[in-house]
Amino acid sequence: MTPPPYAIGIDTDVTKLREADHLLRDLAARLALPEDAFGCTHLVQEGGRRRVALSLGAGSAAVLDTARTALAAQGYAVTDGVWDQRGRAVLYPGVTGLTGTLTVAELLDRSAIARVRVLGAPSGPDPATRLVTREFVRPQWEDGELVLAAMPAAGGTLVPFEDPDPTPCCADH
Repeated sequence: MTPPPYAIGIDTDVTKLREADHLLRDLAARLALPEDAFGCTHLVQEGGRRRVALSLGAGSAAVLDTARTALAAQGYAVTDGVWDQRGRAVLYPGVTGLTGTLTVAELLDRSAIARVRVLGAPSGPDPATRLVTREFVRPQWEDGELVLAAMPAAGGTLVPFEDPDPTPCCADH
């Protein structure tokens, strides 16, 4: 699946991905975005200011025009297009069905994810390989398609590379 033809960027003061995920889901719900909409996070640093910006994509300009108006009324700075071409997808077609353990083939069939890349592996995984989703599947746009980075896990399974509950740096000090 290719990126949607219409996209807007939303500037935020959010500095953590988890907060950005929650904000993105909250905004999408309040805006009543259609199921086929995309919502991504983008790490941005401009003028020494680091933050997580958001983007929304849809197949209809009218959907995003309505969203732009509503977001501007809420005080958000909204621009045309996305912040960069490597957004981390939080909302995308099929994301709600990616729960439990699925085969790679099921993951690709049920969602807008185009392929799975296993870290350290020279080629893609066998379609029958099981992937434990942890109910947290965050693919990233690469060359115009959503790609999920995964890593090997116990029992010959895979898990998404991004951990839903990361240990903060220096947590044991």
